[in-house]
Amino acid sequence: MKSFTKKPLNSFQIIVLGFAGVILAGALLLMLPIASKSGQATPFLNALFTSTTSVCVTGLIVVDTGTYWSAFGQAVILMLIQIGGMGVVTVAAAVTIVSGRKIGLMQRSTMQEAVAAPKMSGIVRLTGFIIRSTILIELSGAVLLAPVFCKDFGPVRGLWMALFHSISAFCNAGIDLMGIRVPFSSLTSYAADPLINLVIMVLIVTGGIGFLTWEDIRSNQLHFSRYRMQSKVILTTTAILILFPAIYFYFGEFRQGSLGTRILLSLFQSVTPRTAGFNTADFSKLSESGQMLTIILMLIGGSPGSTAGGIKTTTMAVLVAAAISVFQRNENPELFRRRIAQETVADAAAILMMYLSLCLTGALLISRLEQLPMMACLFETASAVGTVGLSFGITPGLGTASRIILIILMYLGRVGGLTLIYAALSGHRIRFGKYPLEKITVG
Repeated sequence: MKSFTKKPLNSFQIIVLGFAGVILAGALLLMLPIASKSGQATPFLNALFTSTTSVCVTGLIVVDTGTYWSAFGQAVILMLIQIGGMGVVTVAAAVTIVSGRKIGLMQRSTMQEAVAAPKMSGIVRLTGFIIRSTILIELSGAVLLAPVFCKDFGPVRGLWMALFHSISAFCNAGIDLMGIRVPFSSLTSYAADPLINLVIMVLIVTGGIGFLTWEDIRSNQLHFSRYRMQSKVILTTTAILILFPAIYFYFGEFRQGSLGTRILLSLFQSVTPRTAGFNTADFSKLSESGQMLTIILMLIGGSPGSTAGGIKTTTMAVLVAAAISVFQRNENPELFRRRIAQETVADAAAILMMYLSLCLTGALLISRLEQLPMMACLFETASAVGTVGLSFGITPGLGTASRIILIILMYLGRVGGLTLIYAALSGHRIRFGKYPLEKITVG
C-alpha cells in the first residue's frame, strides 16, 4: 500500500499563509462589537478590508479610522500595522528569541526570505537589529510628534495620536486618526506645519529604504564606497525619486502659497506615494500629469527588506540599467561597477509585468463595475497593489466586488508577486532540457 507523507511548507508558503492568517485573525477581532464606537458588530467585508489594509500596510479605508473604530479597534489596527510593517515572520522570530527558544535551519531560511537578506548567516543578529531599530525609531518619532498633537488634542489623546502616526508612518501604512476633525482628511490640516511634515517624511523614508541598508549605514557610517552595491542603488534611486518629483510638484502643481508651504507640499507629495499613504494635499485636484506621476511613484514603491511595497527601487534600477546596456551594446547591465546577472533582469521584468497587469486589470474591472472614470480607478488600484493608501476618495463608495478586487490587490502587493508564484509552484521540477533556439524580432 502506497504511503503518503505530508510535505513541509517551504519559506515562501509560510510567508504567504502567515500574512493570510494574521489578516483573518485581525478581521475577526475587528468584527467584535467592542471594536466599533457604536458598539455594533462590523460587517465581515468591512472588517476584512480594514484588516487587509492594515497588515498589508496599504492605507485604503472603507470607514474612517478616527471616527468609526473604538480605542480597542484602533489598538487592533495599530498592532496589525506593526506586524505587517515588520513582517509576520520577523515578529514570529522576535517572539521565539524573547522566549529563549532556539531557531532552527528552516526558520532561519524563512527569515532570510522575509527580510530579503543576501545570506543566512547572521540572520538572527539581523532580526535583533531590526526589532531594536524599529522600536527606537518609532518611539523617537512619537516623542517628536507629541508636542504638536498634545497641544491640539490634549495630553492623553495627543500621546496616542503621536504613537499611532509614528508607527503608521514608519511602517508606510498611511492610516491616520485625523477623521475626528474632518473624515478621510489625512494630514491636510498640517500642510504648513514644518515639524509634522519633516518627522513624518523622515519616518516614511527610514522605513522605506530597508533594514539591510540601515545595517550597512551603521557598519560603514558615511563611507559610501564601502556600502554593498544594493545599498548604493537603494540610496541613489531613493534620492532621485524624491528630488525630481518634488521639483515637478513645486513648479507644476503647487504654485500658490508661501515659499515654505510650497516646498513642504512638494516634498511631502513626492515622498508619500512611495507606499506611505499620508497626504497633505488633495490628489484628486492635481492635474492629470501630476496624478500620472503619482501612479508611477506608487508602483515603484520602496526598497527590498523594508516596510514598503511596490515593485521596489532596485527593480526599477535594474530595468533602467538593462535598457542602458542595450543602448550601449553592452552584454551585461552594470550598476556601480558591478555586473547584474541576467536572471536578476528577468526577475525584474517579470515583477514589472505582474504589477502592471494587476493594476490595469483591476482598474478596468472596477471602472466597468462602478461606471467610474478610468483615471480614478487606476489611481486606486495602483495604490492598492503598491500598498500605498492614497485615494481619490472613491473606495468607501465601492460595491462588494470592487472591494474584493482591492483586497486581493493589497494582499498580492504586500506578499510580493514572486513570493506567491514560488509558493504556488513548490514541488514542480526544474526543467533542464532546452528547446532549439530561434530568433524573434522585438521593438
